[in-house]
Amino acid sequence: MIASDVVVLGGGAAGLMCAIEAGRRGRRVVVLERSEHVGKKILISGGGRCNFTNLHTGPDNYLSANPHFCRSALARYTPADFVVLVERHRIAYHEKEQGQLFCDGSARQIVEMLLAECRAAGVEVRTGCGITAAESAGSGFRVSTAHGPVDCARLVVATGGLSIPKMGATDFGYRLARSFGHTIIPTRAGLVPLTFGEPEAGRYRELAGVSLPVEVRCGDGAFSGGMLFTHRGLSGPPVLQISSYWEPGAELSVDFLPGLDPAGWLDGWRKERPDALLSTALAERLPQRLAKRLGEAVFDNRPLRQFRDAELRSVAEALGRWRVRPMGTEGYRTAEVTLGGVNTRELSSTTMESTIVPGLYFIGEVLDVTGHLGGHNFQWAWASGHAAGQVV
Repeated sequence: MIASDVVVLGGGAAGLMCAIEAGRRGRRVVVLERSEHVGKKILISGGGRCNFTNLHTGPDNYLSANPHFCRSALARYTPADFVVLVERHRIAYHEKEQGQLFCDGSARQIVEMLLAECRAAGVEVRTGCGITAAESAGSGFRVSTAHGPVDCARLVVATGGLSIPKMGATDFGYRLARSFGHTIIPTRAGLVPLTFGEPEAGRYRELAGVSLPVEVRCGDGAFSGGMLFTHRGLSGPPVLQISSYWEPGAELSVDFLPGLDPAGWLDGWRKERPDALLSTALAERLPQRLAKRLGEAVFDNRPLRQFRDAELRSVAEALGRWRVRPMGTEGYRTAEVTLGGVNTRELSSTTMESTIVPGLYFIGEVLDVTGHLGGHNFQWAWASGHAAGQVV
């Protein structure tokens, strides 16, 4: 006997949005969340203020082995749609930069908004409800939980990825997908700091805490912003962004002087102050510790008049394309998202429904759809949840 029309596994952003939309359609919906509270990643996002969407979100802001999959859902539930919901609940917000929208107050406002919408839609939310298995049963599904079995006609998997395991992240969603015959695009940490091996670690460890505006490139990715040296390697928004494009063994190319002609700038210094050390010139544009380290460890730190034209051009080229080969990443421990996931070629891009098992849906981070930094991953959660919620 079907006890519920829809069961949603996971009380995160995507799961709650799906439940709300299904409940509004008169469906009997139960959300099962293994943690004691829903929306735990929402609460910690954006420094506690939740970067809940990005005004400029589009398909180009996402990575996937099936790059066109996200188009339909994103087109049918836009950032403007979510902003309408936020404004209806009178949550004050602001645009920080590049279309990123944050709560003026606490991220808890977003969670409370979603729970209020669940209540209004008649959605039942069960927390502290561990899920051990899910399988086909008759014309629907049976979910085995710590509180006993739950039967349903439609099953939505919104269990998230592997990022931030201390928040309760597990591979349950991937295991469940495989048990129903789905394939998984290999997963790895995304939007994550990169780490140095030797000799870079020893050469740059003393720069921990130094930050500066740069442009970072790797593969097809190029991102600008404030890069931060850490005790273990590199971080900051452009590094987190490029980590989703980086693969083991690949080099990063870092422009320390974006928007500047390094060769012309250094030549001007040599003409005007020929007796100045190279590190002195570098300190005009770079943090002093970095200028000193580059002068000593990378370049020959001598008076500028002693540099031949070819040598100065070589220094300028290195400043514009500093090459470093990270050893790895800090892993899921600090990653904001998971790259890879359930193969979207086995789903409908319109409804998120499995083409292998009718009535089974996958939404949010468990899918092989990963957004850029800056609210895009939340927008995918809202959009994919909304798409499934319209049809389950």
